[in-house]
Amino acid sequence: MASLRHEFYETDEKLMLSVFDRGADPETVSVQFEPRKFLYRNGDKVVSLQPLQGQIDPTRSDYTVGKVKVEIRLAKMVQGRWGSLVGEAPDSLQCFVALAGSVAPSSSEVPISHKNWEGITTDILTSDKEKTMEQDPNVGGDSSVNAFFQKIFADADDDTRRAMMKSFQESGGTTLSTNWEDVKKTKVEVKPPAGSEWKKWS
Repeated sequence: MASLRHEFYETDEKLMLSVFDRGADPETVSVQFEPRKFLYRNGDKVVSLQPLQGQIDPTRSDYTVGKVKVEIRLAKMVQGRWGSLVGEAPDSLQCFVALAGSVAPSSSEVPISHKNWEGITTDILTSDKEKTMEQDPNVGGDSSVNAFFQKIFADADDDTRRAMMKSFQESGGTTLSTNWEDVKKTKVEVKPPAGSEWKKWS
């Protein structure tokens, strides 16, 4: 009997095994799935893995015969990583069943709580509604800031408007003053935000 090269990778739910058997004929390939055993046979070529590191579900496990290799998908009974294909580790499913059977049910069982999904959905949907300016002064972002400055400009007298336009233009948009007495005397300095550097573009 010849042994075949094989490799595997796994997820929490499945273990994918590649058996490198070039030109395998689907008619002659035989695959057996058992809870802790896997057997691949093609003529005198054999791959036997037992005991598997964990239990598989033979009904959900399958395989595909390709030109270069045979892809086998072993469905795990218990989610988790095995780390290796075979091993003498105790079967976690058997241990769980044994533990569950040995624990006697208590008379004061803890009631199962049920989620009120309708209430959770309602809470999420009501929390997503837009807040007003009174609830959150930052709501609306730039558009609300612009609306605020437009309101100041619209309600201002001529000197305040002049001061706002001169300070905004001369500072490159970094300063906005409403005091015409300060602004009319000199050119308004550029004051970039902290951590920024002003560069003049030509």
